[in-house]
Amino acid sequence: MDLVLLCVFLPLVTVAWGQYGDYYYQPYDYGNNDGWANVYRQGFNFQCPHGQVIVAVRSTFSKKEGSDRLWNYACMPTPQGLGEPTECWWEEINRAGTEWYQTCSNNGLVAGFQSQYFPSVLDREWQFYCCRYSRRCPYSCRMTTEHPGHYGEDMDMMMYTYDHYIRGATTTFSAVDRDRQWKFIICRMTDFDCQFQNL
Repeated sequence: MDLVLLCVFLPLVTVAWGQYGDYYYQPYDYGNNDGWANVYRQGFNFQCPHGQVIVAVRSTFSKKEGSDRLWNYACMPTPQGLGEPTECWWEEINRAGTEWYQTCSNNGLVAGFQSQYFPSVLDREWQFYCCRYSRRCPYSCRMTTEHPGHYGEDMDMMMYTYDHYIRGATTTFSAVDRDRQWKFIICRMTDFDCQFQNL
């Protein structure tokens, strides 16, 4: 029985390995700013290379640095079946000091982040960089658990399933801790073109 299962699943694993390649995320060094998309209290703009989307978000919090965070992101090429991005754009700005919910319009996927720090609020405003892939549509959407689990903790969110994509996020802001918790909106995408779009 075990040999039969091995014969069935080994070819599947081999095909999946060949299709997706080696996508390992290297550990980040929290001891310095090398490898981070920003420095404390400064704005930043991070965009994945053309044809790639965000698959991991890491962050570390520092109260002594203005209750700010260092951020880092990992990108991965989308599967060939999704095609090339047909257009990319920056979404509306989500203001500092407020809670917000946003998904990429026009059925887009998150391919970057832009942020500006505001010392008067001890918080950041955020903008998503989104890319649309042909006329593919999202389905089976869900929210992740809160990242970080508690305000002030380090954050490490990774996509463990290759056919799921980040479409947006909702955040809560603590006026006491001056920090945010994120729930990322994760969706699958159709293998066919569809005729509708979200707004």
